[in-house]
Amino acid sequence: MKLPAVIDNYLRASNAHDVKSILSCFLEDAVVRDEAETLRGTKVIEGWIAKTIEKYKFQFKPLCVKEDDGGVVVSVEVSGTFPGSPVTLDYHFKIENEKIMSLAID
Repeated sequence: MKLPAVIDNYLRASNAHDVKSILSCFLEDAVVRDEAETLRGTKVIEGWIAKTIEKYKFQFKPLCVKEDDGGVVVSVEVSGTFPGSPVTLDYHFKIENEKIMSLAID
């Protein structure tokens, strides 16, 4: 599976639970939408990353990738310490200048 470099880096850093490396994949003014929450800017996103790692102890396994509406959608099997694990979620990435501009998870 051929993933854009920044998405591959995001997934690898996420599986390593490396907050700083995950954060380095995002633009300063990036937007993340997850669990009915919209997070703006790397300061807020950093808190979300740390909280999510602590709460769910997740691991990601990318299943497929497709281009969609100027972005990239990666279907990811997410396992961790949550009811119903594992689940498959779609990660909708918009990339600008080799960084994540927006990420919506559903």
